[in-house]
Amino acid sequence: MSFETLLSEKNGSIGIITLNRPQQMNALNVQLLAELSELLDQYESDGNVSALVLTGSGKAFCAGGDVKSNTETGDDYLATFLKFSRLTRETLHKIEVFKKPVIAAIGGAAMGGGLELALCCDLRVASDKAKLGLTETKLGVVPGAGGTQRLPRLVGTALAKQLVFTGNVITGDEAYRIGLVNAVVPREECLNKAVELAKEISKRAPLAVQAAKKCINMSQQVDLESGLNYEAECVKFVMLSEDHAEGFKAFAEKREPVWKGR
Repeated sequence: MSFETLLSEKNGSIGIITLNRPQQMNALNVQLLAELSELLDQYESDGNVSALVLTGSGKAFCAGGDVKSNTETGDDYLATFLKFSRLTRETLHKIEVFKKPVIAAIGGAAMGGGLELALCCDLRVASDKAKLGLTETKLGVVPGAGGTQRLPRLVGTALAKQLVFTGNVITGDEAYRIGLVNAVVPREECLNKAVELAKEISKRAPLAVQAAKKCINMSQQVDLESGLNYEAECVKFVMLSEDHAEGFKAFAEKREPVWKGR
């Protein structure tokens, strides 16, 4: 299926989603979010896809919400804005709970909702030309798509407050220094680096990777004891899988495992 605001392709077992509104710096609008939600559902059920890479066409990763586009309906401004904000949160949450790893390739600007989109991904690769910021306070609002909740979990409360309060924009190098991104590479290598990382992950047992993602995500939501109990259940689940048996057999036979995802 083709989309008007997205490009979709596969590189081996890696699905690549490209936000494709370059003239608008890939800003989010209702159509893009709806198409992204649909495409995520397709990749979720595709057994031949082990991980996703999310990137943007042109010079930007994503400039945030397309305020003009989202308020041209003629409806009440506040009602329209709140509806769009809710749709954004729902779509971004779908990325966060996507069962397979999702890696953001941030080649250029990731502002406001664009950075919040990247925050929902499991890993982030930035280019040396990337600019990142939650700039909403400059517009008289606050980050409304999870930025105030997810950013502190990555960089700590003090740094998150500084970035949100000031609305300052940082470079890819600075984002790496504070733990916001996992790697910084030259712009022309950004997508390839993200795909390379996704392929490295795809060599591991898919059920184990998916269970690990659930465990780590859960650690941000519950107390330590509850998290440990959840981890124990996940360990039990994967140890009963065919992949677990294959992993040990391949290790004993000194060969690469052949994962079945079951």
